[in-house]
Amino acid sequence: MTAITAAPQKSNRSLFTLAWIIIALISAMPDIVFSEITGSVPKWLLMVKLVLLGLMAVVSYFYKPIKPLHNFFLIMIALFGLLELRLKFDFTLPFLQKLFGANVFDQRMQAEQIGKLVVAVLMILILFILGYRRKDIFLTRGNLNAPIQPVKILGFPKPEPWTKFGLLWSICIAAGLGVVLYFGMKPSSSLFLKMLPILPSIIFYAALNAFNEEMILRAPMLATLEPASGSLNALWMAAYFFGISHYFGVPSGILGALASIFMGWILSKAMLETRGLFWAWWIHLLSDIVIFSFLTMGLLQ
Repeated sequence: MTAITAAPQKSNRSLFTLAWIIIALISAMPDIVFSEITGSVPKWLLMVKLVLLGLMAVVSYFYKPIKPLHNFFLIMIALFGLLELRLKFDFTLPFLQKLFGANVFDQRMQAEQIGKLVVAVLMILILFILGYRRKDIFLTRGNLNAPIQPVKILGFPKPEPWTKFGLLWSICIAAGLGVVLYFGMKPSSSLFLKMLPILPSIIFYAALNAFNEEMILRAPMLATLEPASGSLNALWMAAYFFGISHYFGVPSGILGALASIFMGWILSKAMLETRGLFWAWWIHLLSDIVIFSFLTMGLLQ
């Protein structure tokens, strides 16, 4: 069984403590605090995060005790920089929109997802340049039948295979999300019927978004943090970073962020225990299909 363990050495405690502090400072938490107190997020906040990461990258290069975090600082600089740079370009591809009928959802989603795909590809290339192999960054199917680390509270007290855990929880999460979004929106049956012809586009972009976010927000963090802080700490760091950003997303607010941290925990658990992308991508895909379906119905109103 692939074990998820905390950092075994005492010397690593300072590493994951430092990593947690930096992750808290560069996560969406400062944005949330400013938004709640002042009503907006200052434009200079991103630059502060980049400067902090830059300083830590320089220090970690020369200061041996924290050198294991050097690649983490570099990859997070790349993450913030590429996501910001993406906004400077127009990724609209009319031929791709026409492929699915140029509907309202294509017009809303196409440029965003192609832009995120470019970021994902560049993040993968940067990881390769830093010396990581495909398996190191979970860019492989993984062992689909790998045993899970038991989770009694979720109904799995034994190390059962991911084929069972992944299938069950992918459906449970998507169904629960669907119920919450349904009661929040209460779409009419006619609106649901109008959404159905757009379903191929929804599935395509949900699949693309699931891949993009896994290779942008999860795999790079796990690959660079696990050697320094242990897989258990890396799991929770990636889950927190992913989840807290959804305070401004769908689902939103405190409850949305907490639910997304739970989602991030399962997705990170899937990557680490199977050493691959498939189950994280599959669980993410089903949830995105639900989210994008309700987003489409909102656009059709």
